[in-house]
Amino acid sequence: MSVLDRYALSRRRLLSVFGGAAVTALAIPIESGKALAQAVFSTYPFQLGVASGDPSSDGFVIWTRLAPEPLEIGYGMPSAPVAVEWEVGDAPNMRNIVAKGTAIAPPELGHAVHVEVGGLQPNRDYWYRFTAGRERSLLGRARTTPALGAALERVRFAVAGCQHYEQGYYTAYRRLAEENPDFVFCYGDYIYEYRGNRVWNSASGPVENVRQHFGGEIYSLDDYRRRYAQYKMDTDLQAAHAAAPWFTVWDDHEIDNNWVTDLDQDGVDPKIFNLRRQAAVQAYYENMPLRASSFPTGTSLQIYRRATYGQLLNLNLLDTRQYRTDQPCGDRFGYCDAVEASRAEVIGQVQEKWLTNGLIESKSTWNVLAQQIMMMDLDREPGEGKAVNPDSWAGYRMPRNRLLQTIRDRKVGNVVVLTGDEHQNYAGDLYLDGAKAEGAPIASEFVVTSISSGGDGTDQRADMARIQAANPILKFNNAQRGYALCDVTPKAFVAEFKVLDAITRRDGKLSTRAKWALEAGKTGIVQA
Repeated sequence: MSVLDRYALSRRRLLSVFGGAAVTALAIPIESGKALAQAVFSTYPFQLGVASGDPSSDGFVIWTRLAPEPLEIGYGMPSAPVAVEWEVGDAPNMRNIVAKGTAIAPPELGHAVHVEVGGLQPNRDYWYRFTAGRERSLLGRARTTPALGAALERVRFAVAGCQHYEQGYYTAYRRLAEENPDFVFCYGDYIYEYRGNRVWNSASGPVENVRQHFGGEIYSLDDYRRRYAQYKMDTDLQAAHAAAPWFTVWDDHEIDNNWVTDLDQDGVDPKIFNLRRQAAVQAYYENMPLRASSFPTGTSLQIYRRATYGQLLNLNLLDTRQYRTDQPCGDRFGYCDAVEASRAEVIGQVQEKWLTNGLIESKSTWNVLAQQIMMMDLDREPGEGKAVNPDSWAGYRMPRNRLLQTIRDRKVGNVVVLTGDEHQNYAGDLYLDGAKAEGAPIASEFVVTSISSGGDGTDQRADMARIQAANPILKFNNAQRGYALCDVTPKAFVAEFKVLDAITRRDGKLSTRAKWALEAGKTGIVQA
């Protein structure tokens, strides 16, 4: 029987067992006696690195994607399945292998491999690698979560995202990798969909990009695959993926700027836009270390989910794009009646119920909302008028207040919101109405700056200094690039804002710009 015949038989078996989605086809070990032929590569096939993600108390996902020629259509691979061996060891020397197997890298999924490793010990480090033919990947580190309900002294994790390839180097990711975090929360904008450009128009005038996107704006599956490949070929990003497991969610640029549901910013017919969405959703899944439970169905991807770290941390990962109603006010900064619309949604009714039930039932010390768009309702036009960012929670007053009222009225304690999108650092407190900050804060929010989007940046922009002065709920603002390191104990949640003095050159220096903290059982952030 030929390799293709064996693969067809295996694929038919998967379809019969798991249905049309065949969600575990990407991780199913090959049956004994039906191993695929070993591949021979003229070019190193693991050019996109390795990654782990979605850890649990007994395992995690390990990921790679075979791409000997990453920027070519077909990425240098045949239209045939390839066997990929994987190993997990309990030490970096890989002398003691605790789990191993063989998975199929199918052409239908861009020759990506997602292996859901189980049967491991809770709350400890593991290392993993892949082999295809005679080629071996680099080594990655993963870490399981603590056992359910376990007492825990500390969790230390990083928050990062918004990594526009053209506007700067990924030095922040190399520094993040050196932090050895328990996990990384990537809030989205992993790629940008724009065409390649030599120059971009920054707030201070034209700036020459340090590097350029390959090709034009992306629309097709091949386009998205090549864009992910270009980003993932960056060795600083590879280092961050190899250093720790990631929890990933998307924002808008994984598909198109400011998209929601089946609407894009250009008014394209939703039927046409959904073709683009379908390609983007598949490419996102192919390139992220996600579990089979997130396998795409058409334009949909199950990306909101929950993870717990013993009794210490309840991590709620949200999707603020897929179920949201259209942005109000024509998606322009301002204030209009649509901001108060009663039928407006940000996360949709099903996800909202899932979130609020999880918060109400939580026994964890800290309850974290890990998401994309700012929840602080800042007045962006100090003085006579009033303006909100309509692409943030502030543009959706009814669902925003409904969520905050539930947290307040059901006495959900120690709620921290982690956000990205703004390309700046912010720290502040959340009220039903930020302009009338009465009583104790309901929750607090840390907005984390971009890895590279926006270029070098500055300590604080002049417009943001005015906005901060007019919004007492905003305690801290900074416009440099970097990431945040969160140090969580039963007593405190500390967010350390790490920034680089430059990202348009590779020798940017990292420093701690500020630390802000919440004390367990109390409300309101304080400088640490």
